[in-house]
Amino acid sequence: MPESATSDHALRLKALRDQLVKDGVDGFIIPRTDEHQGEYVPPQAQRLAWMSGFTGSAGLGVVLTDSAAVFVDGRYTIQVRQEVDETLYTYKHLIEEPAHEWLSEQVKPGMRIAYDSWLQSENQIKTLRKGVEKAGGELVALDINPVDAVWSDQPARPCTKSMPYDLKHAGKSSREKRDEIATILKDGEADCAVLSLPDSVAWLLNVRGEDVAHTPLVLSFAVIHDDGSVQWFVDSEKVTSETMAALDNQIEIAEPGALESRLVSFAREGKSVLVDPATCPERITSVLEKNGAKLVRAMDPVMKPKARKNTTELDGIRAAHIRDGAAMVRFLKWVTETAEKRAETDNPVTEIEAAYKLQAIREGVSLFRDISFDTISGAGPNGAMCHYKVSEESSIPLSMDEIFLIDSGGQFLDGTTDITRTVIIGAPTDEMKDRFTRVLMGHISLATAKFPKGTNGMQLDSLARRPLWDAGLDFDHGTGHGVGCFLGVHEGPQRIAKASSPVALEPGMFLSNEPGYYKAGEYGIRIENLIIVRDIGQMVGLDTPLYDFETVTLCPIDLRLIEPSIMSAGEIRWLNDYHAWVREELTPLLDAEHVTWLEEATKAI
Repeated sequence: MPESATSDHALRLKALRDQLVKDGVDGFIIPRTDEHQGEYVPPQAQRLAWMSGFTGSAGLGVVLTDSAAVFVDGRYTIQVRQEVDETLYTYKHLIEEPAHEWLSEQVKPGMRIAYDSWLQSENQIKTLRKGVEKAGGELVALDINPVDAVWSDQPARPCTKSMPYDLKHAGKSSREKRDEIATILKDGEADCAVLSLPDSVAWLLNVRGEDVAHTPLVLSFAVIHDDGSVQWFVDSEKVTSETMAALDNQIEIAEPGALESRLVSFAREGKSVLVDPATCPERITSVLEKNGAKLVRAMDPVMKPKARKNTTELDGIRAAHIRDGAAMVRFLKWVTETAEKRAETDNPVTEIEAAYKLQAIREGVSLFRDISFDTISGAGPNGAMCHYKVSEESSIPLSMDEIFLIDSGGQFLDGTTDITRTVIIGAPTDEMKDRFTRVLMGHISLATAKFPKGTNGMQLDSLARRPLWDAGLDFDHGTGHGVGCFLGVHEGPQRIAKASSPVALEPGMFLSNEPGYYKAGEYGIRIENLIIVRDIGQMVGLDTPLYDFETVTLCPIDLRLIEPSIMSAGEIRWLNDYHAWVREELTPLLDAEHVTWLEEATKAI
């Protein structure tokens, strides 16, 4: 998408380069993330989007005096070309062509490349430093972010009110959780831990907020000690009397600006401080180390307990998915019937109309608070962009004989949902049916997997890819991500992907199962259900627990896109059993018209 030299992004790039000259540096690294390494960041922190135009949820920009690049993963290789001017930025793959390798080739001896130490973790900076120093350059931290210096109308930081998260949904009190984390700290020989991830803070304190879109977070830091006491570094305007009362007034509140001085105090007191080098801002690690703290580098101690959902959370998640499934049935009936009726008229159903329609249906569901992410509503070629973000400008009609992909979810007080369904408007081609069926076969393979304790997601990932690999096909994204409970639709540390996973899967972990296939310029296919890891007994002849997955998403899979002849009898049986279960659970929530549609959509093949 070539732009003129006087476009907004060209002018911003020039302004940044002028600022870099003033700062005495030769380049600057612009991450997509904020201080909390979040996927969803407030408008004030969307520096990469403001500078380059790239709006995806993962990426990195590097601006040098005479070149610039934007790095994105496989989800955004098409989108970046639509949003970012190729005359200003080179497009690079975040994984296959990482920034540190590009820097090692572009940096000249003596060049000083700058970064904001609040926006990147110690691990990230170590990797980037290797690339810069390999080329003879120097990586330096700046106290003032140069993008902020030239962003004259940068929005203010968010300051929304927090709310307590009711025990009937949380399942454990904050006191119980603090005691659990305190025990982990003692076992790890740490006096305290810095929590920089807002979802860790939210889980620990049983609080929620509205600081970012679609994820109920209070942007803040916290420090928890080995006696269970907590300092919460948060704008006091966010902390309501209801929140404090729910915490029994046992939490010390301090303004975010006090964090550094408090860390210095901890260091000088000789405390052992746990920091997660993968997620904690390098600024925090640096302040602690410079002031003599003993650093315990380990995973955020909240991540695994948060990932292992308790019984109350799991019951809520199941209940939320039944209600959400009924909403999806109402939507799928509407979109498949209405899109075909209006396809040849001057008023076809559009991608954005479909997204708004689904949101309106969800808004009528009990305990609904928000959508869990911007709905991916992709018709035809737009569906091939696996994280396509529809807008009024990009929205296209749902046309006959084209595939429509919709990836969406809801934030309910009792659980977070995330579901993708791919449907045909009209009639599919043989190729569409083959690709869809292979994706379904991979989905079934993962859904039915049994595996011993200690297995991680990387070891299971190929199960979902094998039917595609058999045909020389693949998809360039992970197969499964962790999901929170009325928290982030993406959470760690568990995942299912080609890349190595930092943890083994454990009972109670909640993930997605979402293989796909994308044919650039034509269509995209993805089938996504959410699954829970559960313990089903022992391995035969071994004293090793055996696990499997419980599927919790309830929604028909489009039978018109299936080619049964390439499926095994076991795969067909799984599909028929799944559809029978969907029908049984959702029928009581639907009127007669929708029940009739559901019966046809879930008939046995």
